[in-house]
Amino acid sequence: MLTSTILLKVQERLNKLASNDYDNIQNWQIVEAFNKGQVDWCRRNLHGLNIVKEGDEQSTRRIDDLQVLLVTVTLNMSNKQTYYESVLFPKDYLQWKRISSDAVSDCCPNPKPMIVSLAEVANVDLLLRDPNKNPNFDWAETFATLSDNNLKIYTNGLFKPVNVKLVYYKQPKRIEIAGVEDPYTGLTPAVDVNPEFKDDLVEVFVDEAVKILAGDIESMTQFQRMNQSTEQNN
Repeated sequence: MLTSTILLKVQERLNKLASNDYDNIQNWQIVEAFNKGQVDWCRRNLHGLNIVKEGDEQSTRRIDDLQVLLVTVTLNMSNKQTYYESVLFPKDYLQWKRISSDAVSDCCPNPKPMIVSLAEVANVDLLLRDPNKNPNFDWAETFATLSDNNLKIYTNGLFKPVNVKLVYYKQPKRIEIAGVEDPYTGLTPAVDVNPEFKDDLVEVFVDEAVKILAGDIESMTQFQRMNQSTEQNN
């Protein structure tokens, strides 16, 4: 869907085009509300905080709606003795999905597929001491943590992770309108940036944007209507 269509739809739902009741709402405010609505919807539905209590990949609808955000990147890792840490973490990271990695050791130079599970930082010391859960090259199992915007794969100095690939949900692409200052960067784009989601989901984001703007201007009728619409269309 084009950004020009999004503007028209938001104005129709909120401003009532025939009367222009809320004509003081600027285009940059609509852009900001739409982009915020995208993030709000993604966080709510990734975690399952919606009317049907479904998180990511719990139904074909969730898979279909959210698959556009799934990204796979290769990470370079730096040796920190007990663990290996990612050198550059993705800037558009939104939520964890999985990690895949091979490993090599002094006795086994050929890459060996590993099972890497995500662990809590609070449990690192316990996991490293537990003979059933600590990093084990023979069993091809280890664990990783996320902290300080970095991925850490624990090895206990027994092996080196290679071919590390992180699969994650990225931040949704922000829309932009040519000639309208971007409220996030302060720059004025020369061309439109359209949403990356399919049109039926963009319709939900339009309702999210109207809900946000209606709340800002204390228009409770539109707010309640759009709030109900966004949940019913999940």
